[in-house]
Amino acid sequence: MNIAIPLPRIENTIASNHSIERTQLLSGLLSPQAKIDPKYFYDDLGCELFTQICKLDEYYPTRTEAAIFDKYRDDIGAALPEVSQWIDLGCGDCAKSTQWLEHMVPTRLVGVDIAGDFLQSSLTAVAARYPAIDCVGVVSDFTQAMDIRSLLSERPGAAPVFFYPGSSIGNFDRPHALRFLQSIRRHCPAEGRLLIGVDLVKNRDILEAAYDDAQGVTAAFNLHVLEVVNRELNSDFNTELFRHRALFDEAHQRIEMQLVAECDQTVDFAGDISRQFNAGEHVLTEYSHKYTIDGFGQMLKEAGFARYQVWTDSNQWFGVFLAEPG
Repeated sequence: MNIAIPLPRIENTIASNHSIERTQLLSGLLSPQAKIDPKYFYDDLGCELFTQICKLDEYYPTRTEAAIFDKYRDDIGAALPEVSQWIDLGCGDCAKSTQWLEHMVPTRLVGVDIAGDFLQSSLTAVAARYPAIDCVGVVSDFTQAMDIRSLLSERPGAAPVFFYPGSSIGNFDRPHALRFLQSIRRHCPAEGRLLIGVDLVKNRDILEAAYDDAQGVTAAFNLHVLEVVNRELNSDFNTELFRHRALFDEAHQRIEMQLVAECDQTVDFAGDISRQFNAGEHVLTEYSHKYTIDGFGQMLKEAGFARYQVWTDSNQWFGVFLAEPG
């Protein structure tokens, strides 16, 4: 007889206001340096394109991080608390977390993501596979604000382990990254941990190729965001009049993803609002900051994580940090 698994509990911490989001999106596009929040990349097609990017030869972060996890899983696992709650930030389909669930068997998996429907289906699949693990979802834009301390306090004997793979921390500028790490630290008692993937500084050619692949998948991904903006703002961006560009800014140690206007053009938005883009002018769509091991370690200490361990690949292209409070 099949035993029905209850649907995972989902808590929604987002008070969505589409009008405010549209205003913020338009304001960014009308700024002297036009910009689009990278969250607009990830509609259904955008997610599909990003999945393709992660499989490209040039895009080393996904496979390099996975290889580090595979090689050092026992060492990392030995440094984690025996009784824990596993908090997957930006969990998506939970695929990266499921590789850890059998290894450490937490009492609870907390999946945090901005996409509520996808979160429900992902956690339902995990709950069916691991019925002994309590699965809870939190719909949240955790990059802006996060407070799940009351949820974690339901399991006082289970230490929180925050899991943030994929070097997504690189999308924040340093002040924002520091605030984000401080927010996680506020959730961590002495036995709490943060397991985070960080892309490291390396040769410019390797970095720029990773964000501008020969097949043009990243270009398609970047240009697609203009179609998303057209839907959101009833604008008339023509993707054929922009080209993708990825540049490594050595001074700020970051990749900049840009959409460059190929010619002078005017883009109309809803109502009577328009903007002139001159040939060569660009729209900024994403930063991806890179770190040195010492540089990221220093930021962890500033955030209140007094100790950390780090594992890297043989090329030192990528680092996996396990941080704990002082």
